[in-house]
Amino acid sequence: MRVSLKDVAEHAGVSVKTVSNVVNKYPHVTPAMREKVQRAIDDLGYRPNLTARHLRKGRTGIIALAVPELGNPYFAELAGDVIDAAAAHDYTVLLDHTQGRRERELLVTQGFQARVIDGLILNPLELEAEDLAAGTGSGPLVLIGERSYDLPYDHIAIDNIAAARTAVRHLLELGRRRIAFLGARGDRPSQPSHLRLLGWQAELAARGVTADEALVAPVEGWDRADGAAAMAALLDAGQRPDAVFAYNDLIAIGAMRVMSERGLRVPEDVAVVGFDDLTEGRYGAVTLTTVAPDKKAIARLAVESIVGRLAGKNDEASRGGDGSGDGDGIGRREGGHSRELRPGFALMERESTLGRAARG
Repeated sequence: MRVSLKDVAEHAGVSVKTVSNVVNKYPHVTPAMREKVQRAIDDLGYRPNLTARHLRKGRTGIIALAVPELGNPYFAELAGDVIDAAAAHDYTVLLDHTQGRRERELLVTQGFQARVIDGLILNPLELEAEDLAAGTGSGPLVLIGERSYDLPYDHIAIDNIAAARTAVRHLLELGRRRIAFLGARGDRPSQPSHLRLLGWQAELAARGVTADEALVAPVEGWDRADGAAAMAALLDAGQRPDAVFAYNDLIAIGAMRVMSERGLRVPEDVAVVGFDDLTEGRYGAVTLTTVAPDKKAIARLAVESIVGRLAGKNDEASRGGDGSGDGDGIGRREGGHSRELRPGFALMERESTLGRAARG
């Protein structure tokens, strides 16, 4: 037999309203009363009817997350973090992958019209501003990833230029000077590959090192095979770097495989830095130094943006502000019609740049 709020109230000796306040996490409940009600909930095994709760609010209780490729470990790990963050707000997450194709991205945004989701977290690659401006009026939209739009949507992304500069600075401080960049692709100024290339160029210039464009290796995609092909092409062209900064960990791992096949040692001959801090990079024969975006913060901010907008809490902030931080370590830059929230990142120094010393 299903336990009701009334059952919990009688067991705790309080009103149904008090139990409801505790279950719905309203702040104006004393710690003692909250503990008393929670004890009754635990004793009876009460579980809230989330579907009914969302329906009373005119919601479905579902947030959608659309990313370019769920097979990419970065997006898989991020999806897990989004699911965890959504669960804290009693939301379920519907996953979709767009394959980075414009028609798939459009299809996802048009899903709002069906009213099957309450909000969408989208990592767009191909959509333009006019695509997004036209069609998500039925619910809040949050953008993740590096493409930026002057539109009334929250945008959550780390500072890619600063992160790339941090990676290159680490290599320069180790005495490396011929630092290759693996991962050039396209010329859109808002694409992450372009931003990370700008960071590579900027840090080299700041340290008085000439940025040798012959050490910039383009890629067809973002996987291990693409990194292997890019590294092989670089070496076949007679270019021998003493360090590599890779667009992501998968490209770095593919490049390291080719180095091993060509008799190059990591990091003695070539130091390597990746990007994303994938679990895979921590368990190779040579562990991978990498830039680690705060994926949990990205997920938390995205979900909180959706939930806040559904509750009407973010509308004023979205119209702009003074750009001040919020004190939680998350940088915020506001202006125009959107908020840009900047989660942090960290450089994880491991064996691919420090050798065996990194094990200590």
